[in-house]
This record gives sequence, structure tokens and C-alpha cells, in this order.
Amino acid sequence: MLLTITCTRPDGAAWAASELGYLLHKNPGRAQSFEQSYGVAHVLYPEAGDERCTAALLLEIDPVRLVRGKTKGAAEFSLGQYVNDRPYAASSLLSVAISTVFGSALHGRCARRPELAETELPLRIELPAVPCKGGADAAEQVFGPLGWTVEATPLPLDPAFPEWGDSHYLRLTLTGTLRLSDALSHLYVLLPVLDGSKHYFLDAAEVDKLLRFGAGWLNSHPARDWITRRYLARRHSLVRTALARLAELDDLEPEQFGAVDVNIDELAQDVAAATAAVRAAERDGAAGDVFPTVARESEAGNAGGLLTQDEPVCTTAAECDAADQAPVLSLAVMRRSAVLAALRSVGAQRVLDLGCGEGALLRELIADRSFDEIVGIDVSVRSLRIAERRMRRLPLWQTQRVGIRQGALTYTDASLRGYDAAVLMEVIEHVDENRLNALEQAVFGAAAPGAVIVTTPNGEYNVLYEGLAHGAFRHSDHRFEWSRAEFAEWAARVGATYGYRVRFEPIGLIDDELGAPTQMAVFTKTANDEKGAAQ
Repeated sequence: MLLTITCTRPDGAAWAASELGYLLHKNPGRAQSFEQSYGVAHVLYPEAGDERCTAALLLEIDPVRLVRGKTKGAAEFSLGQYVNDRPYAASSLLSVAISTVFGSALHGRCARRPELAETELPLRIELPAVPCKGGADAAEQVFGPLGWTVEATPLPLDPAFPEWGDSHYLRLTLTGTLRLSDALSHLYVLLPVLDGSKHYFLDAAEVDKLLRFGAGWLNSHPARDWITRRYLARRHSLVRTALARLAELDDLEPEQFGAVDVNIDELAQDVAAATAAVRAAERDGAAGDVFPTVARESEAGNAGGLLTQDEPVCTTAAECDAADQAPVLSLAVMRRSAVLAALRSVGAQRVLDLGCGEGALLRELIADRSFDEIVGIDVSVRSLRIAERRMRRLPLWQTQRVGIRQGALTYTDASLRGYDAAVLMEVIEHVDENRLNALEQAVFGAAAPGAVIVTTPNGEYNVLYEGLAHGAFRHSDHRFEWSRAEFAEWAARVGATYGYRVRFEPIGLIDDELGAPTQMAVFTKTANDEKGAAQ
């Protein structure tokens, strides 16, 4: 499977074509290889001069790795799992490689040449084999409106037998003047759309990926609905969610857009199907991860070498040596400790962990007997599967107090009412700012627990992280990272709207000017003041 990206320098441009290497964060002077869950991705430059530069992404697909994790009774016949077009035809596998290998370029980040990342470049993209049952017309209809000149040549079934006709594969060449990040986002979304299938299980996180990488062009695309349905593999509950959120961007009602909110019954069926697949794989002793690609994509945030919010707090080793101290605990450990202390301070016994992920906080809550009932909720089925597996390793007396289930925090759920406290630990920054109102209503308004504990990165502190580019976030999935003033303003507004008092606590090593790396707000219902919950 091959993708080439060629940049040609226009006359009079102040930059060299070989600076494409800066944007891709890959040195033109050497070939590099990157292990993937399904094989190996190689990056090399067939040419790298001042006037013209070509970067190639070559995927070596291991058919055996693709089969790992499949459950018995899969639709494919046995031989078809090993003999297929995946090693050659551009598909969702290539999209995953783009997100993991070219993650910084996909997100438009370039510390060395930030102005070039915002520059529209003369690009030529070539893909030798793209599956597209709709033919050349389908390729033109999806790429043409985005500013590409499309050359789509059908490939014969067999050149030796022209009478057999053409296959459903195309040799695709795209030429246009676009930002590199836009070009990669087009490929990331539209290659699986042309293929019409994905090689991994889809969950609600796919809607976020579609809207994130389709930002700025999908909403106005004339084939928007068709692209959405094909990208989400016609999973009706996911499609309706995506279309409803696109309607919000247009300030339309979902019904006007041909969409409605999530159908809870269908969503439950999706989750049940995912759970059944996981349990079947565990019974069969399947090797590998049931959803290997989702795991890879979730790890893509550090493709550009960025630090995450869970890095140790010490900025440098020299800093710790100068203080004659051992490195402090990781920020993740300090954060969980602070949240537990806050829960105890408000006297919580029944706790919601909203956005529980893989269960790091759940395990610490379970170990504390003062918490009688604990419920973990997350939108990612894969993360919940990992959390459930971790729970099974614990004693029954601990796990019988915990429940784990799938749910979206921007939708109200009547079953969440009546809890003593809810925790949103490193969650809000993963929500689009225009969706925060929905989260606020669902958590503070509808669920209305006695206390809400919110932690989020302090964006001001980022300058102390070595290797983190100016203006960059700590993780690729963050939609924002607020300053202390911005967080305080948001918390004050939410508290006033829903009847909560709020206090703030820093978490981590405190800088005199920039504060702590993590900021925490503890909301308590004003009606609970007499109980000493609010401070």
C-alpha cells in the first residue's frame, strides 16, 4: 500500500520544497519505519530538492496480524481472512497510518515552521490502488468540491485479458494548492468512504474523529450525508448522532438536517454487540487486541513527540538534582490523590466517575471502603472493556460496589440523579467548546449531584514542558486548554447557573507565576452548605 505526497515550490517562494520534511516531522535524509498493529509503516523520500520534494508512506501489511482478535463465525470465509486486498489497496488502514505516522502534520502542528503549516502548498498526491465501487465519478464527487483536480483511472481486472473489463480499483492522482493538514484530513476521512468499509469495530468515538478531521469542509460538502454514512459504515445510531451534531454547526434543528438524537435502543444494541465480541474473543483465547486500530489511533497524540498531561511534574532532571530531591510522583498519581481527598472532604459515599476511561480512578475508589456505590461511565466501548477486565482481577468484596456502563456525557440520563458526587477528571478539555453547554446541563442540571469535581490542564503551565511547541496542547485530542482565569470564569458561570459554590485547588508542582500543571474545581450544592460540603 503506497501513498506519495509531492510538493513543488512556486516561483519566488521563500521556502524550499524539501521543507515538506519539517511539516511531516520526518527527516528527508533517512528512511524511517514505524510498527503498527497490522504491520510496518515506512517513510522515505524518493526526491528532496529545493524545487521539488516527494514523501512516500509505504505500508507492509501482515495478514496474520489482521486476523488476530477476530472472533469465530466471522463473515469472511477462512481463506479470505488471509488473502484479500488489504496489503495493496488504500483503505482505513492507510488512514490509521496517516494519523499515527503523520499525526503532527494532520493536526497542522509544526514548531520549526509554523507559518509554513498555514501556507497553501502546490501538492500532488498519488495512490496506485484505491477501492471505489462507485468508480471514477465517486472519486470526483468527494474530492472535487474540496479544491482537488482529480485524475481517477480504473484499473483492469487483468491487463492480459482486457475483455474481462475494469476492476473496482482506481489509480488516483490529486493535484491542488492546499494546506498539508487539510490534504491529510481529506485522505483520512475519504479513503475509508471510497472503500465503503473499515477493518476495525466502530464505536461512538468515530463520530468525534469524523467531526474533528472534517472540521472546516465536511459541513459544506455537497456529499456530506453520503460521506457521513459511508465513514460510519452505515451504523444508524452513529450516523444520526453525527448528522445531529453537524446540524448544530449550521444552527439548524436536527430534524431539518435529516437527523435525530441518538436512539437509545439502537445504541444499547451497538454496545451489546461490542461486549459480545469481546467476551467471545476472550473465550476463544484470541491473541492481540479485539480493536487493535482503535488502540493505535488513541495513542497517536504523541506522534509528534509531545508530552501528555501524565508526564512527571519535574520539568528537567537537572531541576530535581538542583533541589537535591528525587523526582516527584507523576502528575496522574497526584491528580487521583487530590480527587480522592476532595471526595472525602464533601462526604461522598455514592460517586459517579464520568469519563472513567480504562478505570484508573475507579480502582482507587474501589479500594476505599468509604465509597458505598461507584459508577463508571465512558463513551468508549474499548476503554470500558479494559476497565471491566481490570475489575475482574480484584476481590469480589471490592468489585460488587462498582458498575460500569457506556454513555455520552452530553446527553441527559435520569438514572444518574441522586448521587453524592460526580467526577470529571481530565474530561472537559476533550469536549468541543460549543458542546460544553450540553455537558453542563446533563451533569449539573439533570444529574445534579451534591458535588462535582472537575480537573483540567492549566494551559499557562505548558511553556514549562520541554518539547511542547508554543500554542500546542498536551494531547492531540484536547479541544482547548484553559488558563486559570478562563477556568475560573467558566466555573463561576456554571456554579451560578445551577446553584453550586466552587473552590479551586492546584495539583502538581506550583510555579510562582504560572501556577500548577493541573487545576481542580470542587463544586458543592449551596443547599449542602449546612453539611459542611461547600467551602
